[in-house]
Amino acid sequence: MPRSKPEKQSPFSREPAQGSISLKALAEHLGLSSATVSLVINRSPAAKSIPPVTQERVRAAARQFNYRPNLMARSLRQKRSFTIGVIVPEISEGYAALVMSGIEDHLLQEGYFYFVVSHRHRRDLIDEYPFLLQQRAVEGIIAVDTACNEACMLPVVAISGHKEAPGVTNIVLDHNLAAHLALEHLQKLGHERIALIKGQDFSSDTETRWRALQCVAGQLGIKVWEELTAQLDDDSPSPQVGYNVTRKLLERGEIFTALFAFNDISAIGAIQALREFGKRVPEDVSVIGFDDIQSAAYQNPSLTTVRQPLRHMGVIAAETILERINSPRERSYPKEIVVDPELIVRGTTMAEAAKAVHL
Repeated sequence: MPRSKPEKQSPFSREPAQGSISLKALAEHLGLSSATVSLVINRSPAAKSIPPVTQERVRAAARQFNYRPNLMARSLRQKRSFTIGVIVPEISEGYAALVMSGIEDHLLQEGYFYFVVSHRHRRDLIDEYPFLLQQRAVEGIIAVDTACNEACMLPVVAISGHKEAPGVTNIVLDHNLAAHLALEHLQKLGHERIALIKGQDFSSDTETRWRALQCVAGQLGIKVWEELTAQLDDDSPSPQVGYNVTRKLLERGEIFTALFAFNDISAIGAIQALREFGKRVPEDVSVIGFDDIQSAAYQNPSLTTVRQPLRHMGVIAAETILERINSPRERSYPKEIVVDPELIVRGTTMAEAAKAVHL
């Protein structure tokens, strides 16, 4: 009996090996043009005109059949790297990590690769990294809490840069509003002797936030006590830095009923120091942090804090840098983008008791 011919197998009848399905075959399977599929796969700005349902069909099919675009060919064809450089002070829980989550989510969504470099506040690295990243063909740079001191030939977006420079878009928090939210909250709770913890000298937010605190305190009639002002001085992302300065205040016998820390990390360290000196939080001392890092809500008690929309700031930075890259002929670009903070009231603040000390 003659053997029957084996039925011709569709290239989509089984999961193929990586890279074995062509763009043309994927387009034929979907009943779309190769150009349409290419726009979606490569996350081209022009793909925004394609209905979201169609885009999802393309991506689902690409995942199903393990299709991978030839990124090298794409780069050579368009003479672009589709790569962004990101400069951060360090990567740990807190400010930089939350900002990075927003940056990477948007860049990945738009089909961009990125390099991340950390400088640990070393001046030589801060100056050198932009040039090293340019040598690696990045198309733009996002600088997080890093002052842009040298002119750069590429578009730059700085988060908390606070320095006007050619070619730089600064994304900044409204620090006056942040100071008002925190100080007014403590004032309404009856606190008068408020300890203030300034940031390290190397942080780009330190001076801006301190000036805002002094200005708002004057507007609200709140005294800034010199003996209750301390400054973080250690280059560490650990709560230890907040612990150290708070312990010094307590060892000097300073009396205060509230403490406003430079960030959540230092606030967590401050709370530990207060406890070791027999101070209850918030019954004896109310504490406010800054940033609203992920663990702030899970402290015991949960931390009252001024929330910076850090992840959203990262998304804005990524959106802005891509807009500037994809519209290079437009001479105008935003010099500054201001975002608003929010006071998150949790368990570390409460009204000052009637027995509060008045000096």
